[in-house]
Amino acid sequence: MTTPKIAMLGAGSTVFAKNLLGDVLGFPELAGADIRLFDIDQERLDVTEQVAGRVARTLGARPSITATTDRERALDGADFVINMIQVGGYRPATVTDFELPKHYGLRQTIADTLGIGGIMRALRTVPVLLDMSRDMERLCPDTLHLNYVNPMAMNIWALSRQTPIRTVGLCHSVQHTAGELAADLGLPVSEIDFLAAGINHMAFYLKFEHQGESLYPCLQELAASGKAPQANRVRYEMLRRLGYFVTESSEHFAEYVPYFIKAGRGDLIERFQVPLDEYPRRCESQIGAWETLRTQLQDPGAPMEVKPSVEYGSLIIHSMVTGQPRVVYGNVMNSPAALQGGGAGKLIGNLPDECAVEVPCLVDKQGIQPTRIGKLPPQLAALMQTNINVQALTVEALVSGNREHIYHAAMLDPHTAAELDLDQIWALTDELLSQHGDFIPQALQAAD
Repeated sequence: MTTPKIAMLGAGSTVFAKNLLGDVLGFPELAGADIRLFDIDQERLDVTEQVAGRVARTLGARPSITATTDRERALDGADFVINMIQVGGYRPATVTDFELPKHYGLRQTIADTLGIGGIMRALRTVPVLLDMSRDMERLCPDTLHLNYVNPMAMNIWALSRQTPIRTVGLCHSVQHTAGELAADLGLPVSEIDFLAAGINHMAFYLKFEHQGESLYPCLQELAASGKAPQANRVRYEMLRRLGYFVTESSEHFAEYVPYFIKAGRGDLIERFQVPLDEYPRRCESQIGAWETLRTQLQDPGAPMEVKPSVEYGSLIIHSMVTGQPRVVYGNVMNSPAALQGGGAGKLIGNLPDECAVEVPCLVDKQGIQPTRIGKLPPQLAALMQTNINVQALTVEALVSGNREHIYHAAMLDPHTAAELDLDQIWALTDELLSQHGDFIPQALQAAD
């Protein structure tokens, strides 16, 4: 693999694509890579193509760059496929996922992983990912699919049941949070030794140490002092209650559990600084950042800053190309039957065989090799199971075409069930399925 072929699907996500391109082309061994940029939006694709060229020149790299709206052309012979699509976009899909639930009194923060928003995102995303995977089966059957698309766990789980394409889900929550906690404690993150495991957006640090000493007493002291950062009050509160720190942000975690967002409880929102409607605000900001980037590109003399990100994608590609071993955190199936060369036993012993888990993985020329963790503390496994129930039913609806399981998933969602009665859950689900229209597979669309 002297010249790796890397397809980037959804490359119109220009800012994220820029970061990944900078990471890849920053390695001398990858500086001549064959980069294929694919998107269905020609205007955004054109901007990313310009960005790619500027990134390459800034780094002194000489890749082959192709921008195309032809997905088959992008995938043909690809060694690696990096996926960053968003089906339905901000408008209309994301706006619908937030605004309709509001009419029922159901408020959300991010709505891309669990909850009614996460369920709907899975229903419109998995069919597109599967269609892409069918193309990969024909055009690049030995590729490694690096999925950055949410809802991560549901996507990985549904794909594992329907395609043989090797897929690993990548997220930045583990490494981002490690940096945040190190900053809270006034320590360099490079000196922190940690082990995390669980499910995506609900993995916990089983070990968090500095020079061989556990930092959990310091974190517990910070939680008890009331001086924890305002933006992380939810997670520090859960540390007090569970004894472990979760890897995803407080704004995410607040909607995975029934404790922090409740109608008529503005005191809770204020006390824990829960940012309702956070994701729409981020989307508006990202749209603004894209417009700014497009304007900057019109000035060929303007400098372009390229610096390494914390994303794992380029590290995986570099390790598989060069053989340099690394440990990354990946989302894979808990059952070894779904793993290349897997043996007996599960990765996480007290989670179901059929679920997607986030664990440390060795990567080298042999590919992704997940680590077996054993059993999690029982309170953590139990909390994860409340989210896995929703994931399982959503995946079952997608695989079987049984629309009833969408309602069952919504019934069992911790936040939705805490706010709405059964009639409201059914009515809201009907409305959302109707509003999303053709984004939802025909077998799962709302009955007339």
